Amino acid sequence: MKFDAWNGFNKGKWQKEIDVRSFIQTNYTPYEGDSSFLAKPTEKTKKLWDEVLELYKKEKDSEGGVLDIDTKTISTIASHDAGYIDKDLEEIVGLQTDAPLKRAIMPFGGVRIVEKSCEAYGKKMDPDTAKIFHTARKTHNDGVFDVYTPDVRAARSSHLLTGLPDGYGRGRIIGDYRRIALYGVNALIDERKHYLELLDKDCFTEELIREREEFSEQIRSLEALKVMASKYGFDISEPAKNSKEAVQWLYFGYLAAIKDQNGAAMSIGRTSSFLDIYFERDLKNGVLTEEEVQEIMDHFVMKLRLVRFLRTPEYNELFSGDPVWVTESIGGMGIDGRTLVTKNSFRVLHTLENLGPAPEPNLTVLWSTRLPNGFKEYTANLSIKTSSIQYENDDLMRRFWGDDYGIACCVSAMRIGKQMQFFGARANLAKTLLYAINGGRDEKSGKQVTPKYLPITSEYLDYDEVMEKLDNMMDYVAKIYIKALNAIHYMHDKYSYEAFEMALHDKDILRTMACGIAGLSVVADSLSAIKYAKVKVIRDDTGLATDYEIEGDFPKYGNDDDRVDEIAINVIKKFIGKLQKHSTYKNSKHTLSVLTITSNVVYGKATGNTPDGRKAGEPFGPGANPLHGRDTNGALAVMNTIAKLPYEFSEDGISYTFSITPKALGKDESSRVDNLVGMLDRFLFSRRTSY
Repeated sequence: MKFDAWNGFNKGKWQKEIDVRSFIQTNYTPYEGDSSFLAKPTEKTKKLWDEVLELYKKEKDSEGGVLDIDTKTISTIASHDAGYIDKDLEEIVGLQTDAPLKRAIMPFGGVRIVEKSCEAYGKKMDPDTAKIFHTARKTHNDGVFDVYTPDVRAARSSHLLTGLPDGYGRGRIIGDYRRIALYGVNALIDERKHYLELLDKDCFTEELIREREEFSEQIRSLEALKVMASKYGFDISEPAKNSKEAVQWLYFGYLAAIKDQNGAAMSIGRTSSFLDIYFERDLKNGVLTEEEVQEIMDHFVMKLRLVRFLRTPEYNELFSGDPVWVTESIGGMGIDGRTLVTKNSFRVLHTLENLGPAPEPNLTVLWSTRLPNGFKEYTANLSIKTSSIQYENDDLMRRFWGDDYGIACCVSAMRIGKQMQFFGARANLAKTLLYAINGGRDEKSGKQVTPKYLPITSEYLDYDEVMEKLDNMMDYVAKIYIKALNAIHYMHDKYSYEAFEMALHDKDILRTMACGIAGLSVVADSLSAIKYAKVKVIRDDTGLATDYEIEGDFPKYGNDDDRVDEIAINVIKKFIGKLQKHSTYKNSKHTLSVLTITSNVVYGKATGNTPDGRKAGEPFGPGANPLHGRDTNGALAVMNTIAKLPYEFSEDGISYTFSITPKALGKDESSRVDNLVGMLDRFLFSRRTSY
């Protein structure tokens, strides 16, 4: 391949095959300076942002916080006409529908969910469109519930399995949107056609037939991308010729993904240092000024802040709001020892200053103890000012995923374009423990949810007996969990396949079955109380254990105490081991997360009194956090506890939600920045060496 668009770039393997990492490694410019080069917002940016802020106000004042809904047009890549905020001001164009903040319907996941969502905001789905999905077109949701077995349905209804993506898009697939800018769409189509040729064999197996269909759908989705871009006046069949086109081409790719899928998390990947290569070339050639570069990035981020999906109030309750998780992974280190921090790493973070703080896009710094000091200090200072940056342990994850991975959703890492995830939500391990005690009866309803097991009948809980019962119950939960996920992802591929996102992947990829656990700290503390104190069982007149009295004290998770921390570690190891006994859809690799950043309140509501003293309905600790108020030895002790959790047994990620006031970090700005940098370095260093 050779294109004039590549003039000025260093040669490499990336010119002979689709290999974005090769392009980055041979062309990017590491930056080890400070933030002094950054530009303030231009007048054009200020005017456009003022218009966006006015739209936000109108949205907030609308019924349910939803400005408008297109209730008729089924959202696809090329379904809507071009939409603008202010065409004369926008440097980067493209909206999900034909107007900003207007939400689209996506019924391939489930028509009843779309109808319910429309009604919640005072609208009604177009009857003719609804009829199609009630009478002629099966949905993902229909397919899942056709095959769900009674045991899965019972576990789902009782919240033993929680948040399953059987009624919403699974998300968490990161298309390599950079490929569109670097190679153009025609080259990507040619690659898919070549894959089809490779799949023309005499032995026409079910797997081969499915793969051919999937690649055919991917080709159609790429053709649709060209149609969508043409509505805005762009031909993206060839590579981007300059910086502005590179950002626009990449954004069109992301826009296609979010027009096609309403996923639980729609990460954009790892784009900022890739784009820096184009900016550096154009700055060197005098084509752009620093002010113009920042303007392009500001407008790009504005578009990401406008992403909206139509969702039910129940969905918003589950995820504590209306998150999209447009996660952009920033910085990190290369496996060759060079930093992947570029000037554009600063620019994308600088949008928090030029546009103000915001939760979206989810700007995520890949932190290493070896990052340049200027970048560390800048991100720490921004964190203190805006509370809008997430941190991930690059020193740890780079060892597993290399130096071109991104974060899907909150903490789940995957190699860009070479890996995808079947999102699996959570198994409620706190409720699993209660079922172990009650022989499979629900502690709130009294119903027999699992097959009958012998309950514990003693007045005081015995640690060894509880562990034996818990071990058996985790066997059962793991079995039905994988059954549910296999059903969900088979049907998602069949009725709501992410053809476009998968078109931006290699032919042969790693697939993971991303299971998760909720209530780790509750289980750890409960088992610790049983082992180190005395826990008396309170039963109702049917013999159901409904509450517990604790006599004495016990080590509590989150205080850097090996006695309880080892319990948490063993729970993780046990559960992933039990999951691995069961076959997965498309032979995906079992992974596990300790992640409930947003859903801990909902999961807590579904779970009764637990042996650690937590009362029915109280929230769980989010992710790997201790239960609220249980950590008494300070933030570093919590960090040390979490650092012990084994990443190799929880490769889908471990989250720690940490709140601290700026004053707690020091008396003045300089000391606060230094202290936050020190905390991050210390936490990540201990995490990196903990196993």
